Amino acid sequence: MPTNDCEFDLLANSYRETVNGAIGFSGEDLDYFASGRVTWLKKILASEADIHRVMDFGCGVGLGTPHLLRIPGIESLIGVDVSEKSVEHARVNYGSAHVRFASFAEYEPAAQIDLVFCSSVFHHIPPDSRPAAVKYIYDSLRPGGWLAFWEHNPWNPAVLYGMHYSPIDQDAIRLKPHRARRMLRAGGLSVLRTDYMFVFPRFLKMFRGLEPLLSKWAVGAQYLVLCRKD
Repeated sequence: MPTNDCEFDLLANSYRETVNGAIGFSGEDLDYFASGRVTWLKKILASEADIHRVMDFGCGVGLGTPHLLRIPGIESLIGVDVSEKSVEHARVNYGSAHVRFASFAEYEPAAQIDLVFCSSVFHHIPPDSRPAAVKYIYDSLRPGGWLAFWEHNPWNPAVLYGMHYSPIDQDAIRLKPHRARRMLRAGGLSVLRTDYMFVFPRFLKMFRGLEPLLSKWAVGAQYLVLCRKD
């Protein structure tokens, strides 16, 4: 499971502002990237009709919740995180009859989730703890369920700059795409594709229409490894 829960407890009250400060040089805010990840995933899974139960693995204070709820067909969402204070914030701000939040200890995987969404979490997990985190995801997914695994691209210079100055990422151990794929396969998941997104900052947004054409090149700020539990 992700560590440094005390650190994220301390950041719970100011998480949005902290992240926006760290990525401000891109000209965009947290919601731009959160929306972009979900939009890209919706495009990939457009023909998949059986996604009703979603898990946000490492949900933090729940800022991704409104974006994930845009996925067609969602009936319930569970957000899980190591930081109990972050989970409390998420419950207050985004909890509902169909959206709930829990600590990793409170939620017991039961092979019922159709889609696990994991964004920028694993670089906070020590390498020797990552297999246990993958197992938690695997055990949460139903057979045939999907994992959308997003991480920062360590080959992107803007990412290296942003992570170096980000208070949230001072503990980060970056995860290269080929190592992420190897880790996920070792955890029993089938890796279907890898995409790279967020190539152009805001001052070059007139070129963003080209990003789908560049998605197979390791130039974007984040990458997606799409997996399935067979």
